[in-house]
Amino acid sequence: MHLGKSYRFSEFLIWTRRQIYGLALWAVVPVVLFRFVGWTWLSVPMTVVALLGTAASFIVGFKNVQTYNRAMEAEVVWTSILSASRLWGFIARDFPQDVAISKTLIDRHLAWLTALRYELRQPRVWESMNRSFNAEYQRFYRIPEREISLEALLPEYLAGDERVQVLACANRATKVLSLQCAAIARLYASGQIGSNFYMEMERVLRDLIDLQAKAERLKNFPYPRQYATVNTLFVRFFCLFFPFGLLQEFNKLNDGVTGFMHGNMIWLVVPFSVMVSWMYTSLEQVGSSTENPFEGGANDVPISLLCRTVERELKEIIGEVDHAPVPESEAFVVL
Repeated sequence: MHLGKSYRFSEFLIWTRRQIYGLALWAVVPVVLFRFVGWTWLSVPMTVVALLGTAASFIVGFKNVQTYNRAMEAEVVWTSILSASRLWGFIARDFPQDVAISKTLIDRHLAWLTALRYELRQPRVWESMNRSFNAEYQRFYRIPEREISLEALLPEYLAGDERVQVLACANRATKVLSLQCAAIARLYASGQIGSNFYMEMERVLRDLIDLQAKAERLKNFPYPRQYATVNTLFVRFFCLFFPFGLLQEFNKLNDGVTGFMHGNMIWLVVPFSVMVSWMYTSLEQVGSSTENPFEGGANDVPISLLCRTVERELKEIIGEVDHAPVPESEAFVVL
């Protein structure tokens, strides 16, 4: 997530420069054919281009609203996880009468958070992180889940037998919750916690299971591909025809111009076509880079930071001092 005031305009231009190069090259083609080859029939009525632009505006706006909603829903889910984690810390500290048991319950919860964030960072075929403009921007920030493996982190939270069980499962976060449920069931059976406390712990675990499912839904079910495809096609059709719609409009301006620009006003098609088309392609690119809130992009929900914050708070709850640093932003981006 970008935590600065805003992206710099230069950053945005660099991020979208490949689109600009392509649009500029394409805009030159109709001007050359119209001006030097004499293919005046290439001009497309501006009414047709306006209709295409209107349709593209609707579909691009619709997609950006939906992708924004996905990003906001992801923030709500992880805010709820943060809240439930704090509650679990209080319960784990106060309900058992053994400090070692409290520490084990909290460490197991931290293992769940760690396993969940690693699961959410796994790439999916529809995500856009492998696209050149996003892959290039990754040099400005770091993705913690790609620097150290889950296998290397779990020993901090889980004992050997539990760690082996978790690593042997496909869904490791679910396995950790399963172990947590079994652990509190044993505490209840042995009389170390009462029935009311046991039911409260089960309620919190049920909430965590529900929140995990919501996060997995956002991860595993992309923005509908049919809408994404139509969005891309409409934008490309508009950018394809837009410079052809400007040919006659700028050619007419020659009648009221003298000097160097007389007869050359048609060349203004290139900058104006690039400028307007760039607005559409940039909106489409922003939407594509926002629709997957856990892929490791610069606009993702900062789940690594949230997990690290929760870990520090839960350890403080049981009287431990955590000296590990909280991830800092690089180029105002923190994950």
